[in-house]
Amino acid sequence: MSYFWIAFIVFIIINTLISIITVFADRNRDIAAIWAWLLVLIVFPGFGLIIYLFLGRKISREDIFNLREQAKVGLPEYLQAQSMIAKEQLEQMERLDFHDPKNRRYEVARMLMQIEQPPLASDNAVEFFTDGHDKFQRLLQDISQAEHHIHIGYYIFRGDQLGQKVVDALEERARQGVKVKVLYDPVGARTLKRSLFKKIESYGGQTEASFGAKFHLLNIRLNYRNHRKIAVIDGKIGYTGGFNIGDDYLGKYEKMGYWRDTHLRITGSAVHQLQARFIIDWNASKRSDLIAYESFYFPMIKPQGDKEVQIVSSGPDTEEEAIKKGFIKMINLAKDSIYIQTPYFIPDDALRETIQIALLSGIKIKLMIPNKPDHPFIYQATLSYVEELMNMGAEIYIYDKGFLHAKTIVVDEEIFSVGTANFDIRSFRLNFEVNAFVYDQELAREQIQYFMEDVEDSYLLTPEIVDTYSLWDRFKQQFSRLLSPIL
Repeated sequence: MSYFWIAFIVFIIINTLISIITVFADRNRDIAAIWAWLLVLIVFPGFGLIIYLFLGRKISREDIFNLREQAKVGLPEYLQAQSMIAKEQLEQMERLDFHDPKNRRYEVARMLMQIEQPPLASDNAVEFFTDGHDKFQRLLQDISQAEHHIHIGYYIFRGDQLGQKVVDALEERARQGVKVKVLYDPVGARTLKRSLFKKIESYGGQTEASFGAKFHLLNIRLNYRNHRKIAVIDGKIGYTGGFNIGDDYLGKYEKMGYWRDTHLRITGSAVHQLQARFIIDWNASKRSDLIAYESFYFPMIKPQGDKEVQIVSSGPDTEEEAIKKGFIKMINLAKDSIYIQTPYFIPDDALRETIQIALLSGIKIKLMIPNKPDHPFIYQATLSYVEELMNMGAEIYIYDKGFLHAKTIVVDEEIFSVGTANFDIRSFRLNFEVNAFVYDQELAREQIQYFMEDVEDSYLLTPEIVDTYSLWDRFKQQFSRLLSPIL
């Protein structure tokens, strides 16, 4: 045997041993993720280890502790008040008859409060945006009218035409004495030049990368991204949803085409929950200049409507996976229909089985995904999972007008959720996400109407279409599915 083959065999043995030791060194890792990583590390010797260093390392217990402690910094008065409100609401809900269909929606709110999510805010007005031009036109208008402060946190913040428009609007308000704070993810905004914010900072504004140096790109950890999108103006107007800041979200990138997304503008006391989420993220990202509780960040707000809203957050700093549990609870409550829009559909076992049980129980499920990938492996895995649901009776629509980035679920025309979390394992376990859970029949029906309008720009996935998949297509789907726990 030649020296080459001896060296190669030794390399494979060493790589396999290192792979096993490395993966199992991270305790409490999901068993499916362990096998997926072992597959990558062994099938791609050497290169797989590099991938693992960037994508596979778990967040340390010390980092988790530090992030949890940040929730106590600056906002003890507000968080304590919210805890008292939640306690009172839970006591009231204990007296409700949950056999009454009118009260079923409160089961979701109650469950979320029991895992330390905010109470139900019932005095809100909610406005939908499905087109980036409309959303940013309204956001820029609100920014231009800001009087005291503007808090903006986005996963992606590009320095292109739209990004410059937003920066110009922030500069103008900062020059007038409005307190401006901008938070962005260092990986999502990796092409951003810090010089873009130079004028904002010269007027006293502040900009910061989410979670500081610990989660920076150079720390060889590409997981645990701050995927949240939050804008709060004067503590009275809040935005959250799927749109980031960049020209592609206006449909200006030919590769992706028209960008279909869903975003919410909220007025009412639920804005304070978005405000608290931003402040906690900001304080977790800064070593100094922390935001302390001040009444002007949480001003008295007159009732703006009667929409019940609950802002729910999840991330690797907690094991609750609150948004996923909210989805599961909604699906379990379904009696008639479920509508889902998501760019990625990679459910874990719990969510997958919950959806399957709903189908077997006669619940009508309509699920819509895009017709093109922006992440090839994720899209191939998505095709595998949606085919499985199609075979069980779900209606799977492929959005064909452009790229579908909306992240929504509507149950029984009564409850819906819109936010930043995709229906995938990454959003549930690895990213920091925020979703608005809205308990209102009128708005739920409006969201369904948007779905049905999108159906006109989609085609139905059928067994005939699936039969046209080549062996290579099948291989890509099944291989990607094997990797789904780590995608």
